[in-house]
Amino acid sequence: MAQERISTLLVTPGILPLLRDLIHERTGIFFEETRLDLLQEKIEPLAAAKGCRSCLDYYYLLKYEANGTEDWALLMDALSVQETYFWRESSQIHALANVIAPAWFARNPSSPLRIWSAASATGEEAYSIAIALVEAGWGSHPVQIYGSDGSPSAIAKANAGVYREKAFRTLAEPLRRKYFTPQGSEWALNPEIKSRVKFQRANLLEPEQIDTLARAQVIFCRNVFIYFSAHAIRQTVATFARRMPSGGHLFVGASESLLRLTSDFELREIGDAFVYVRN
Repeated sequence: MAQERISTLLVTPGILPLLRDLIHERTGIFFEETRLDLLQEKIEPLAAAKGCRSCLDYYYLLKYEANGTEDWALLMDALSVQETYFWRESSQIHALANVIAPAWFARNPSSPLRIWSAASATGEEAYSIAIALVEAGWGSHPVQIYGSDGSPSAIAKANAGVYREKAFRTLAEPLRRKYFTPQGSEWALNPEIKSRVKFQRANLLEPEQIDTLARAQVIFCRNVFIYFSAHAIRQTVATFARRMPSGGHLFVGASESLLRLTSDFELREIGDAFVYVRN
């Protein structure tokens, strides 16, 4: 029988929803009423480390303290879902490498194709894109790949480029052997592929942090909107639309839909994948 968790944080009525709304406002991540206990569980260690005795103390810390930037970074680490793997939803990656990239370079042979992995977690998505483009013959063409995430620890892992077995659940073994080197029980990414991706921390709800990134011709923002409210999704996609060039491509997760949330993008089928195209 599982042992019941004992809370050490004083939670007065109404404070968790207040904290939930502050987090939603700053990050887009939304906890339904039925998941407020999960939110409490995630923040308790952070609040304790800061000497907070109550949820209200931690709320004030996030909202008003001078060191708020550091505390928000720690919170993003705690809230982030770093469960991803190479070649995830690979039909979209193949659509980029086999259809979108050829069309771009046919029209713009010397102009860089800019690609942004907007919720790159520990880097598997951005590196999958780099590998796919090299495999498709675009390695010598001007391609700029950027990855970002709100979690500092995720960005650190992405920059390290060292992965455990579970990251390769759908990557063909010949590709793993070609682009990774065994390192104990882990696998280190080829330095040449690593050099093709630049990572930085960015909050999708902070327009000034993503202004330059969102000017990419291709944006992958997959499996992050499932944690956002409809309002936060609209806000984020509107920021993308203001920055992306006409004809730009936006990939979201297979379980995510923007059809009732924006009129700035048109859903199209490219190759074997669906993609939103900027009007």
